[in-house]
Amino acid sequence: MNVLAEELNNALEGTIAGRMLSKVGRRIYFPKGIIAQSAEAKKAASKANATIGMAFSHGSPLLMSVIKDAMPVFKPSEIVAYAPTAGVEEARLAWKNLLSQKNPSITEHTSLPVVVSGLTAGISLTASLFLDEEQTILASAPCWDNYELIFQERYGASLKEIPFFNGGAGLDMDSIEKGVREQAETGVVRIILNFPNNPSGYSPTIEEAEKLIGLFKDVADKGTDMLIICDDAYFGLFYEDHIIQESIFCQLSTLHERILAVKIDGPTKEDYAWGLRMGFMTFGSRNLTAVHYDALVKKLTGAIRSTVSCANTPAQYLMLKTMNDPRTPVEKDKYFNILKNRYLAVKKFVSAHAEDKNLHALPFNSGYFMSFRCMGVKAETLRQRLLAKGVGVVALGDAYIRVAFSSIEEEDIPAIYHLIYEEAAVLGESQTP
Repeated sequence: MNVLAEELNNALEGTIAGRMLSKVGRRIYFPKGIIAQSAEAKKAASKANATIGMAFSHGSPLLMSVIKDAMPVFKPSEIVAYAPTAGVEEARLAWKNLLSQKNPSITEHTSLPVVVSGLTAGISLTASLFLDEEQTILASAPCWDNYELIFQERYGASLKEIPFFNGGAGLDMDSIEKGVREQAETGVVRIILNFPNNPSGYSPTIEEAEKLIGLFKDVADKGTDMLIICDDAYFGLFYEDHIIQESIFCQLSTLHERILAVKIDGPTKEDYAWGLRMGFMTFGSRNLTAVHYDALVKKLTGAIRSTVSCANTPAQYLMLKTMNDPRTPVEKDKYFNILKNRYLAVKKFVSAHAEDKNLHALPFNSGYFMSFRCMGVKAETLRQRLLAKGVGVVALGDAYIRVAFSSIEEEDIPAIYHLIYEEAAVLGESQTP
């Protein structure tokens, strides 16, 4: 094992982070190679910096005219220069400050966020650091289909889905507790929480969040190590007052010395910037110090360096400009209200069809989506029928269809949902013996 990896492992020895590292996580390190030496030269090489593979003229990166013309408000260094592996420092600090604004109860006792190339990359990097083949990670049922591709197919782990929604108006806390406590018998729990949830569009109520926190604390108190990943892709899009308005990461990050929380978020959905492919990863645990966080971040940056090298540079500066622009809060409020009105229109229609025998709406109160459990009709067959009528939805196995109301105009929602129920009814009648 490389001596740098051994140094980082020694720094994390005896901590929850050290115990949870995967085989790759233990081997990985950030090398003192080109990137590290270039960072030193950037500060100290006053005559010439001949370390990095970029072309300069008079201190500025060479830049094609068509690119400069398309991005006139940017400096060349903000467009084509490599970003630091952990991200542009200003972007990292700005995001941590924004986290505090959005989550007043979060403490400073977390790592400085690291920039990753999208939230999917953040989830995959987390898996590389903390998940080995044949180990188990828990997720909601249903869950985002990419979890299976990442955890199970890419890393060879076992994705175990817990029924989060069993017909009630909210989370099935009994089912969640049963699944977590059964896994705790192995001595380690790894779980990914996705609120607002994709595909259901549900976020916990304040009471449900307190129960989740209480469950995790009790499991940790009994001697179980826990990795809790907070996939906060749709954070902030809460349409009901009784929903917890902060990320559950806030409480998890200081809850217990046996809990390592990882927050994965970014401007992708929050700031309507899907294609920028930019996200952040933040670590939090009760007893971790600045030294521990530094070691974790170095392992993370080693994982980034060995895959994509660094995240997109202009995306980071676009985010900074967006955050500092006075138009942004007004526009975000406007877009939020557009989505909330669409949610309310869907809620009204679905509530009026609560007794439908073919489609049962999973609880939803936030985010971009809502989903139906198909009762006696196959989801894929229903999807194909709707597609033939010009309406696209997503089938998740045979049991669920997901509808992204975020992409449907408010005035079109009644007609679209009428068609969904109508086609399910026709299909249900044709499949009745």
